[in-house]
Amino acid sequence: MAMVRILMSLATIAILFGSTMAANHTVGAPKGRWDQSTDLTTWAASETFLVGDSLIFVYTPNHDVLEVRKADYDSCQTTNAISTNGGGMTIISLSSTGKRYFICGTGGHCASGMKLEVNTLATAPVVPPPSSPPVKSPVSAPSPKIAPKISPVLALSPKNAPKISPVSAPSPKSLAPSPKNAPKSSPAASSPEIPSLPPSSSDFVPTSSPSSSPSVPSSADKISVIASSTVGFGLVTMMLFFM
Repeated sequence: MAMVRILMSLATIAILFGSTMAANHTVGAPKGRWDQSTDLTTWAASETFLVGDSLIFVYTPNHDVLEVRKADYDSCQTTNAISTNGGGMTIISLSSTGKRYFICGTGGHCASGMKLEVNTLATAPVVPPPSSPPVKSPVSAPSPKIAPKISPVLALSPKNAPKISPVSAPSPKSLAPSPKNAPKSSPAASSPEIPSLPPSSSDFVPTSSPSSSPSVPSSADKISVIASSTVGFGLVTMMLFFM
């Protein structure tokens, strides 16, 4: 008994779940219905029919609903209908995938546009979102930090300019000899010179032949010459005094 209750509960849940997932499509709604004035082709194109959905035909007593094959749908032939339904309301369950065709059996109504083609799908088609064009980022100008610094070729900064030192003239101090570097004069050069008389021919004794160059007199010769010159100068002075 408990098992039966469980099975019944599962069946009820399945029915409820199926009814919540299925959709009911009222033909021609909301602006029309199953009649000659409604554009049924445009309405069907705006709907999506899935397995488990239901078609609801609402119509007046002068209309009916015939399910036919594709050839009879195109030719509006009513004699070979798969099913015929009337009474003002007909519910058709879409239990399988594929196309199904419905027409009105009243003479001339099918030819005036009272016909419906339904394409039943297993699942709803996935509609991809509209692709947006890629956003082009604006080309940004290089920032001053990134931009290369271009220095003029001819201009030289004071730091990089070559240093040219002027040619300095020698100072007077550098030209004048310092006391340390001055040549040392001998005592003989610094002492006053004693005037000497020209030697007489008798006092001159040649020491060498005429062809040879005169030799430098020694210090003894210098003394004798000076003495003789002094004596001669004194004699001359005395002679001039007594005259």
